[in-house]
Amino acid sequence: MSYPRPVIAVTSGPDIAGEVAAALASASIVFRDNPAYSSRLITGAIAAYNFARLQSHRTIYSLGNPEIADFYNSSGYWDEYMWSAAWMYYATGNSSYATFATDPRLPKNANAFRSIPDLGVLSWDNKLPAAMLLWTRLRMFLNPGYPYEETLRGYFNATGLNMCANLRRFNVFNWTKDVLRSYASSQINYVIGDNPRKMSYVVGYGQNYPRHVHHRGASIPHNGVKYSCTGGWKWRDTRSPNPNNIIGAMVGGPDRFDGFSDVRSNYNYTEPTMAGNAGLVAALISLTNTGEAGIDKNTIFSSLPPFFPPVSPPPPPWKP
Repeated sequence: MSYPRPVIAVTSGPDIAGEVAAALASASIVFRDNPAYSSRLITGAIAAYNFARLQSHRTIYSLGNPEIADFYNSSGYWDEYMWSAAWMYYATGNSSYATFATDPRLPKNANAFRSIPDLGVLSWDNKLPAAMLLWTRLRMFLNPGYPYEETLRGYFNATGLNMCANLRRFNVFNWTKDVLRSYASSQINYVIGDNPRKMSYVVGYGQNYPRHVHHRGASIPHNGVKYSCTGGWKWRDTRSPNPNNIIGAMVGGPDRFDGFSDVRSNYNYTEPTMAGNAGLVAALISLTNTGEAGIDKNTIFSSLPPFFPPVSPPPPPWKP
């Protein structure tokens, strides 16, 4: 794309800055085998987080920006606060992030415990279920206790209810981890073809997959011609299949009635988003058995200080 792609500058953005902080902090955990780079990521994460938390800069980043609001409007920033605080805590071990995230005022402002259905779905505009899951992980594996326990228990309960909401065959909450894993597998199988249309919504998987993906690089021929922004529209609007397949990309997929229209002009069906494909990758990783079996429950917590004083060694044996 050689045509202009202007940057939109914002002077306030607690939501987007919180998300940047979360991304950099989580990446610092991934790259701990490269201490210099990991430290650089943490430095950037701290700067972004501190900007997100500035009292005088808490206007959502899309407000007054129609170029943003029409496509990626933000509905708030309290979920990004909870989300970024979790990753900052795991990346740095600084307990101030845990103190902030377990202050009862944060889940109240984020509507975390109100059982609003839309807030139970993770998306680029709603980090709440993922944030509560991260804090639930802390409670389950490390059980830090006071002064975090009350709010962590609330996150734990909300996460359980959110998971159960997806299991429609149960009228009571009699589920197990095996049931949840089976449900997750069924959703991945649906994505790759076990659905009423027998269509894979991942490009290149199987024989029946979308051929009119809403993606400039896939739909515009590689013919040596440089097209303007509007010049690419003729390729968007043609009925011909894409000349280039974006292998491995998951499109938006069907509607709630399993209907799907393989046309570029309806991006709700055929656009592959980074947010959606990030979820697909995470699900595939969690369901793939590689290396040692089981959950790696320790690495993410390696920067956290101990919650309790070390146990004193036993006294030497008594000798008369």
